[in-house]
Formats: sequence, C-alpha cells, structure tokens
Amino acid sequence: MNASKPLLPIVLIFSLAAFASSLLVLIDGLQGGFFGIFATVCMVVAYQYPRLGLWLFLIYLPFSGTITYAFGNIFSSSDGRITFTSGYPMFHLAKDLFYLPALIAILIRSQVFQKFQLIAKPLIWSICVLLGACLLTFLAIDLPQYLQSSGLGTLLAATIGLKTLMGYIPLLLCGYYLIRNQKDLFFLTRLLVLLTIICCIFCFIQYLLLVQGICPGNASLPEPAVDKASLLAKCFVGGSLLYNPELNLIRLPGTFVAPWQWAWFLIANSFFVYGAVASDPLRFWRWIGWIAIGMLVITIIITGQRVSLVGVPIVFLTLFLFNQSNKKEILIKLTIIILLVILAINTIGIVRVQYYDLINRWNYSRPDLFMLNQFEWVFQKGNTWLGHGLGGATNSARRLGEIVLIETFYAKLFYEIGLFGVTAFLLVVSNLSWLTFRVYRSLHKPSIRRLALCLWLFILFMSYNTYYYPLSVDPVAVYYWFIGGVLLKLPEIDREFSHEG
Repeated sequence: MNASKPLLPIVLIFSLAAFASSLLVLIDGLQGGFFGIFATVCMVVAYQYPRLGLWLFLIYLPFSGTITYAFGNIFSSSDGRITFTSGYPMFHLAKDLFYLPALIAILIRSQVFQKFQLIAKPLIWSICVLLGACLLTFLAIDLPQYLQSSGLGTLLAATIGLKTLMGYIPLLLCGYYLIRNQKDLFFLTRLLVLLTIICCIFCFIQYLLLVQGICPGNASLPEPAVDKASLLAKCFVGGSLLYNPELNLIRLPGTFVAPWQWAWFLIANSFFVYGAVASDPLRFWRWIGWIAIGMLVITIIITGQRVSLVGVPIVFLTLFLFNQSNKKEILIKLTIIILLVILAINTIGIVRVQYYDLINRWNYSRPDLFMLNQFEWVFQKGNTWLGHGLGGATNSARRLGEIVLIETFYAKLFYEIGLFGVTAFLLVVSNLSWLTFRVYRSLHKPSIRRLALCLWLFILFMSYNTYYYPLSVDPVAVYYWFIGGVLLKLPEIDREFSHEG
C-alpha cells in the first residue's frame, strides 16, 4: 500500500493531462493537445512544489516570446498584415501556468500570508482601495457599455484590463515566500545575471544573422512591414523585428515578443546585474556580473531601441553614484566614464550612428512633449473621474474590440480608470516605495544593504515612470511586484545573519 502512494500523483498528472489535451485537440487541433499536456503537468508540479514553480516561472519569463512564436502556426500573414490563430492566447499566457498554481499553494498550504500582512498592512489596504476603484469603474462604466452592446467583448476586455493592472500584484507574496535565507537571495541574483547573459548572447546572434543576410529582415517585405517591427521578419529568437539597413532602421526584440519589451528588460536587468556586482560575496560571481554589465552595454548599442540606449547608462551611473562613499574617487571615476563615452562616440562607428540617431529622434519628438500631449488628449476625452472602462487602452485586449493606443503609463491609467483609480494606484506604489525604503535603511549587513539599494531604486524608478507602460507588460510587470516582495523579506534575512555572526 505504501509503495503505491508515490504513484498516485503521477497517475493523477497523466489523467488530467489526457483529459485536458483531449478537450484542446477538439478545440485547437494537435497543437492544442500538446499544450494541454504541457499545461497540466506544469500546473500540478507548480502546485505541488510552489518554490520550484516560481523558479521555473522566473526562468521561463524572458524566453516566453521565443517559445510562443517557435510554433509556426500561431500566426499567419496576408498582404503584410498579421493575424493570430485561436491557440495564440494559450501560449501567450503559458507563464501563468507556473505562477497561479504556486500562488494558490502558498495561500492554502503555508502561513506566510499571516507574516506578510504584519509588515505590509498599509500596502495591503492600499491594494484593496485600488481594487475597489477598479470595481467602481467596472460597475459604472464597463457594465453599462456591455448592457448597451450585444457581445461579451466589453466584459472580456475589462477582465483583461483588470488582470493586466493587478494580476501580478500577488507576486509580492510570492517573492516574500520564495526567498528564505541568504542562500536563496544570492541564488536569485545569480540566476538573473545568467539569464541576462544568455538573452544578450541570443540577441547578439540575432544581430549577426541579420547583418550577414541569413535572416532577410524587412527590406523585401510588403507594406506596412517594410519600416515597422513585424513578425514576418522574425529571426532566430523573439517576435516582431525591424531591420532595414537601406532605411537605417533597426529594432531588435531579443528573446521577447517585441522590441519595446526587450528594451525594458535591459533597463530592469541593469538594476539587478549591478546589484549582484555590488553585493555577491564570491569574487567569481562578481566577475560574472561585470561580464553581464559589458554585454548589456553592447546589446543596447546593437538593439537600436533609444529608450534602453538612454535608460541603461543612466541606471548604471545612478547606481554607481549611490554606491560610492569617497568623493574623490567618485570624481575620478566619473571623469574616466565621461571620457570613455566621448571616445566611444567619436571612434566606434555603430556607437556614433546610434548616438546621432538618438539626438535626431529627440529633436524630432521630444519625450516630455510627447507625454504632455498624451495627457492633454486623455483629458479632452472627458470621464476624468472614473475613466472610460478597464481594458480600453490595454494592448492585450485589442483583439476583443477597438481600443485606443496610449503610450504613456499614467495617461493610460487616467483613460481607463480615471482620477480615482490613478490616485489609488499611486497610493499602492507609494506605499511600496516607502516600505521598501524603510527596509533598505534598516539593514546592517553591507552586502545585503547594497543589493537592497539597487532593488529599491528599481522600485522607485518604475513606480513613477510614465514613459511607455512597462508596469502593464512583461517583464517589468512581473519583476516589479516580485522584487518588492523580496525586499520586504530582507530584514528577516539580515537578522538571521546578525544572529549567526
């Protein structure tokens, strides 16, 4: 009898996999059947071993776009335009197969929430206020729109909008649960460093394939793909890509679905990589971190995304200044950095091209004026108190109906959930920023304190950034809340180290 017990989970997994795959075969063919098996196994494993599920979730995240588009029949093209098959949403949400079962297991089978709420009570209350504001918009705006229409598109778009805005907030609890001690903490930083290096290597290979003509790029594609990022130009990894040397255009997606997401992955990971260099107790891993920093710098140059070309150096410079205590050393090192940048701009061709492209683009469309115009447009549309409805400006809801494209985060929130909702969201991120700042200030061990500073600056930067909408898309929408949970766990790790000392 006892010998048969280990077989029960295996039998259950295969039974559920067979049932789910049978249903999906009827809905989406053979590909759906394979997805059903994959989904069932992932969910059972993540529920049974939530820590393993969360580690797999973090590993899968930067490769999710590559894996999604590795299946050739996920999308089709006609006259240069892309249409997606019914199986696309399944693969797009595959990463949640690791996250959601692990979260459910944490809530049901552990006592971690009771500990978490003791240190994060103001944050939890502010999250409840945000949820209330979203439900108010849903009842006052989305529900009447649904009753006036004949389809479920409005309700589905609102559901996606709510999931996009709040779906990953529970990662605060997951991050707090996953990191148990100093060993887990540095395993996390090393994992993020290795993922950064691997993704940058893939992007570099992608760039070489395009330069050598092995991947054709966009030059021979029909309009509008000739001068816009498109899945038709997909090369090696990732999704939508733009490479047209005749028009001097390059926007690489790396391992992600689109260039914008790749750019914000580079910006986010610049915080993590520098934090690893500043805090890791082993010299070997600090050198690996420096390699990752070098690869990040190379990657932002070849990627062609201006936001990362500006953002990553600013992040590194900010972290460098905050982690220095000797004023004379700061001045000397800063002078060296400035001289090296000037030398690179004047001697390295690709750096000079990207620099002048950045200047020309800035002069053509200044980011500050662009953001201001987006806010003005939203305010002119009215409904400033409750907004125009959840999902009304959420990119992932575009296949459910017409949405507006707003490329600045807080303008997007104003449009969707109005002033009440934006105020509630600012209350959440301000609470998180304040709590994590207090955590940083309370730490005593130098290595953990230096890491906490880098992670807190990441939280602070993303909390109030309104350019583009990184808190609504992968990977920042995941990293932000997860890292917030990790930060809230650091005082406990710091105390354990002090007792050991």
